[in-house]
Amino acid sequence: MRNILLFIRRYRTFFAFLILQGVALWFLFSYNRFHRAKFLGVANEMTGIINSQYNKVEDYFTLREENKRVNRLNDSLLNLLPSLYGRRDTTVSAVRDSVPYDTLGNYRRYFSRPATVVYNTVNSQKNYIQLNRGANQGIKDNMAVLGSDGSAVGVVVIVSPNFSQAMSLLHVQHKVNASLKKSGNFGTVDWDGKDPRYLTLRGIPQSVEVNKGDTVLTSTYSFNFPPGHMVGFIDDVIKDKSTNFYVLRIKTAANFFSLQQVHIIENVERDEQWQLMQDTKNKIEQGKKAPK
Repeated sequence: MRNILLFIRRYRTFFAFLILQGVALWFLFSYNRFHRAKFLGVANEMTGIINSQYNKVEDYFTLREENKRVNRLNDSLLNLLPSLYGRRDTTVSAVRDSVPYDTLGNYRRYFSRPATVVYNTVNSQKNYIQLNRGANQGIKDNMAVLGSDGSAVGVVVIVSPNFSQAMSLLHVQHKVNASLKKSGNFGTVDWDGKDPRYLTLRGIPQSVEVNKGDTVLTSTYSFNFPPGHMVGFIDDVIKDKSTNFYVLRIKTAANFFSLQQVHIIENVERDEQWQLMQDTKNKIEQGKKAPK
């Protein structure tokens, strides 16, 4: 208390000046309409600026929850897309299928689950994306991963009880079946390990008209990705002189630098498709080796 009194005593002249200045300003703004109007205008502007900055800060801290809410909504809408359904076979008299059907009788071929990215890399030649969903949430190997906008991102390669690791499209060993939206011609998308903004589409014959800006989508031949989802846009068209095919540079649709919310896609028929392919290969190989 003594220190406070000593401080006031030491700076009493300054405090007296502040008090008198305040009284003078009160008289000025109370009895002069012009100055009062000016003061109120400045005060309102300052209040507006402060409130605006406060709202920006508040919006920043609530943005994460809003992103999660929007992602859950997107996931609900994604599950309603026609591309996630297949046509029911009506030529058989009895059908046993536990997969839900939509109102048109189309059965669900793909199922979507929302997830959050907890770790992601883009600066390696073998990049992975870690997600906060695992076996306890129904995640399995070979499930596709789409960005919050529905663009292709990667494929799950390993699962723990509560987390999963996806191989990013930005992985030199990852290949994805894709097709040109305009012509329907399909090829294979891979990454050369250099620029994380670009992929490469190979296998499109030079007889097909291809232009810069054409859209590249996931193909119907993919066991993992549902068809018709964005892979990217053609950024450069290169004719390989040693073959009759293009080498197409693709600008990725997904922004791998800012992945936060994603969708994990399950192809409920994948195991059957894969097993049939393996059985076919085994049968053909055994047939070649069998004595005539």
